[in-house]
Amino acid sequence: MGESTSGSGWISPAAFHRAPGVSDWRVTATSPQAVFAATSLAHAAELLSPILTAAEQLDILPDIDVRPEAVIVRIPYRGPEGIPAAAVEFAAAVSQAAAECRLLPDPSRAQSIGIYVAEHSQADVRPFFIAALGYEAFGDTDAADPLRCGPQLAFNPLTGDSPSRGRTHFDVFVPADQAQARVDAALAAGGRLADDSHAPAWWSLASPDNHGVDIASWTDTYD
Repeated sequence: MGESTSGSGWISPAAFHRAPGVSDWRVTATSPQAVFAATSLAHAAELLSPILTAAEQLDILPDIDVRPEAVIVRIPYRGPEGIPAAAVEFAAAVSQAAAECRLLPDPSRAQSIGIYVAEHSQADVRPFFIAALGYEAFGDTDAADPLRCGPQLAFNPLTGDSPSRGRTHFDVFVPADQAQARVDAALAAGGRLADDSHAPAWWSLASPDNHGVDIASWTDTYD
């Protein structure tokens, strides 16, 4: 990916973070995103007009979630290419507007949830899940909610297992500066560390009854 942070083209999460004015933002598996705490729904809605202005000027199509507690702004991945270079200027403009509206950034609350479906190597279960959930194919191996509300699904083969049994776990993508705290909280709540050989990119945890959860931060840092 090129290092340009303006105009056309695509950039990596690391290049995004190197740009000025984006310290409020974190990059998860589905998008760069920022969370701005609000005191009311009306307070949160004050950010809508500046977001729309910046989006139109920079040709960005953001997802905006306005709630009484916060405004969540995402620049969703709409293909496998990566982050649009114009996202940097958009993010900086939104952060400046949020500061003017006295909406406080809270990067600790940025996250995205994915479901990793491990299927037998000779099975293809993606069409079933797309039909059952009303999803669309995303790339070669994933499926996504067309309105980007539900968790993204990833399908990958599991060799050497019974054809009649798949394995599924949750992927929780968090900011790199929040990952260890999230792991520690899960362990303190009764979880078990199954594998930390890939840390700090991700940790594999198990619940007390052995359901799998990966806490991942690599989407926030890779170059």
